[in-house]
Amino acid sequence: MAKEKFEDAMDKLETIVREMEAGQMPLDSALKSFEEGIRLIRLCQAKLDDTQRRVDQLLEKNDQTDTRPFAHEEGHES
Repeated sequence: MAKEKFEDAMDKLETIVREMEAGQMPLDSALKSFEEGIRLIRLCQAKLDDTQRRVDQLLEKNDQTDTRPFAHEEGHES
């Protein structure tokens, strides 16, 4: 099985959330969707964690260990 892309997982997760918020799913389907949603959340979090580690490693290699939040995290929208 090919690795699932972060963007594809997020799209699927958004679809699950919309469907569940509509409140029209039978209980069995809602539970299966919830389980799939948890799997997708874990996959996305793992990909984000891996990306953060890779960025940190790149910054360390360039002697730039001073990490700063992105502008939008400081309250300044770009």
